Amino acid sequence: MFCPQCGKEYAERVNFCCQCGTTLSVPASAPRKKLLRSRTDHKIAGVCGGFAEYFDVDSTVVRICWLIMAVFIGWGVLGYLIAWIVMPQEPLPQPAMGSTSVVVPQPAGNR
Repeated sequence: MFCPQCGKEYAERVNFCCQCGTTLSVPASAPRKKLLRSRTDHKIAGVCGGFAEYFDVDSTVVRICWLIMAVFIGWGVLGYLIAWIVMPQEPLPQPAMGSTSVVVPQPAGNR
């Protein structure tokens, strides 16, 4: 790998040239996650399912933590209601583009 600015050669893949500071490779950025209420993993409003998907944990763990906060700390119910109001719902899945429906003809039988 060569630096296009100063011509320094590197044996390994690097992000920046240590000689001149030029960017050599742009790291692939992961798509940004959005905090949304879940349409598929919900018991009441999908808030816990949305948090579980956002933090990449099991939704049951989130529900248990939320219940503990509601019972022992006291702000879990209020927090759930606020999250229900503030969090947007996950969009509906869009059908695949270019998909065509196949019509299967019925065999002609005795009428």
